Amino acid sequence: MKTGILQKSQEYLWDEFVLVSKIGTIHQSSAWAHFQEKIAARGKYWIVALEENEKIIGGSLIIRHKMPKGYTWFYASRGPILDYWKSSEKINEEIAAIMEVLKPIAKQENAIFVRMDPHVSSAPLFKGFKQNCKGFYPQTTLILDLTKSEEKILSEMKPKGRYNIHIAEKKGVKIIKSDPMDKNFIKDLENFYKILDATAARDGFHVHDRAFYETMLKELKESKNTFEKSGPTFPSTTLYLAEYENKIIAGIIITTFKDTATYYYGASSNEYRNIMAPYLLQWTAIKEAKEKGIKYYDFLGIAEPNSKNHPWTGVTEFKTKFGGEIISYARPQEYSFKKLPHFLYRITRFLV
Repeated sequence: MKTGILQKSQEYLWDEFVLVSKIGTIHQSSAWAHFQEKIAARGKYWIVALEENEKIIGGSLIIRHKMPKGYTWFYASRGPILDYWKSSEKINEEIAAIMEVLKPIAKQENAIFVRMDPHVSSAPLFKGFKQNCKGFYPQTTLILDLTKSEEKILSEMKPKGRYNIHIAEKKGVKIIKSDPMDKNFIKDLENFYKILDATAARDGFHVHDRAFYETMLKELKESKNTFEKSGPTFPSTTLYLAEYENKIIAGIIITTFKDTATYYYGASSNEYRNIMAPYLLQWTAIKEAKEKGIKYYDFLGIAEPNSKNHPWTGVTEFKTKFGGEIISYARPQEYSFKKLPHFLYRITRFLV
């Protein structure tokens, strides 16, 4: 087995592998890497590939994240992509090969740890790693099956979900899509960001600066050029906005890749909550994804079943009104390059 870092000119080979892998997500695509590279707090990435007989059989996109005092940490976002149905011994052999490539880079980048967050329901504990750390992505999500008919999807929603969609329609809410190439895009993004900022203050979650969302929308939109041969499966992103009485009152950002559309970010005005615009936004995105041949709609994250006093209780109640299947993923794992700084970081994360 051969292991190494892919050059930019070789990234198409990695994308071809991600496209055919059943656990390959947008977070492991080169388009996601290019988006992350343009975020100041990240800025670098590496694609570590495992090869046999000149064919990629596994590996991971690794994103660098900056920390205070000159430290960094590495993230395998929904990776590594391996055959997790092999023996634990074989999986650990491949993890060890990836780590041999990462260790000298970690020294150069002053990284204190690497976090691996595979897109599988279960994974063995990797040798030298620790579990029970907080990941970027929720462990539990809700997946809607879009292969069903619209009528079936509607019938499987909770009655209140269907009712709220009809309220928004009856009130005359208009759903529009904003493209980075549109002349009104910057204004649309500003309107979305204002509502997002207010939503974060109301619901107590973190928001990035506006440039983050602009970069995400532009970079993933432009990624189509690198996936020309893959038809409708290329990474993409869309900003949907809800307009009521000539005012933007809600918005969502949806990514699509392969057979899955993902509800990534959402915001709604405090003033117009009784208009139920978020329900019509979701239903519009669901219908459009279905029309494109997308098979699944991922609501990205919900509170774990039977959890009490969870901060996502409210958003979980909203998402579950659309029906769907609850899916849980394996816990992320971390490997320490610098044990004391990593230990202090973990304590801080668990206390906050």
